[in-house]
Amino acid sequence: MSFSVGPTHLDPPVALAPMAGITDRPFRDLVRSFGAGLVVSEMVASQEMVQAKPGVREKAELSADVENTSVQIAGREAYWMAEAARRVAGSGARMIDINMGCPAKKVTNGYSGSALLKTPDHALSLIEAVVKAVDVPVTLKTRLGWDDNCLNAADVARRAQDAGVQMVTIHGRTRCQFYKGQADWAAIAEVRNAISVPLLANGDIVDAATARQALRASGADGVMIGRGVQGKPWLLAQVAHELWGSAAPDIPIQGDFVDMVSGHYEAMLAFYGNDLGLRVARKHLGWYMDEAGTPSALRREVLTAKSPAEVLRLLPAALQDQTQEDAA
Repeated sequence: MSFSVGPTHLDPPVALAPMAGITDRPFRDLVRSFGAGLVVSEMVASQEMVQAKPGVREKAELSADVENTSVQIAGREAYWMAEAARRVAGSGARMIDINMGCPAKKVTNGYSGSALLKTPDHALSLIEAVVKAVDVPVTLKTRLGWDDNCLNAADVARRAQDAGVQMVTIHGRTRCQFYKGQADWAAIAEVRNAISVPLLANGDIVDAATARQALRASGADGVMIGRGVQGKPWLLAQVAHELWGSAAPDIPIQGDFVDMVSGHYEAMLAFYGNDLGLRVARKHLGWYMDEAGTPSALRREVLTAKSPAEVLRLLPAALQDQTQEDAA
């Protein structure tokens, strides 16, 4: 099973969700190396990107021109959204995603992200501005609604499609749920009935079994996986293999797992520099050690190490408990 969004072919129909501080270039590249239909950059604030605030433009531009990579932008003003879209398209982005799903207070307090669900007419003006600004496909990621009294995802998605959006992703929660409770995949079916463009289901999809359940309940064309991939960069390829028979990923174990983690760590150091990279990488190392069952004392030693060289020295011992059973 696969589908196309403009010239981009999503095969397999499994996408990496945009996650702030996580789906940076090193992690996207690693996930892509195992196999993914689409990877999405961490959210880029449109005005800050255009005004070249430190660190913001790099999120969008680095590897934007890589095949099956989408850049996600967020904002509350049509001018800045359109200008940001032009910049990232000019940098080679193959696809632009509009964020209307982020529940974080620092985003919604600025009337961006999922706060736009409360003002659908204004949200549509942003979508129209982005679609008119670029020639590449524009997609939309949002939630079921703001809260249980504002479940308007189907109407917003239909209007977005009419405005030119070529794919929609729905997280099966309202904004006010944040990440609590269980994602309501069945509620996404209302969006499926409202639009004809490709639809991705998102939320609580952590393996092939939950992906299959989400597809069955929602009627979506594919899935987008977020938190489930933390510590398991092969997960998207594994889900695609089990659901659609695509090539099985070579899941690293033992020494290969150590080599993969060390390579990811060194890529982060090269991307961020040693000082920042040492700090940013800790969350990834923590997830990898969760996979490996690292003893708490050794885990603490890795996460409090003062130098990259010390971390790399400790990793073989910290990850030695990784087994085939753990990886599967």
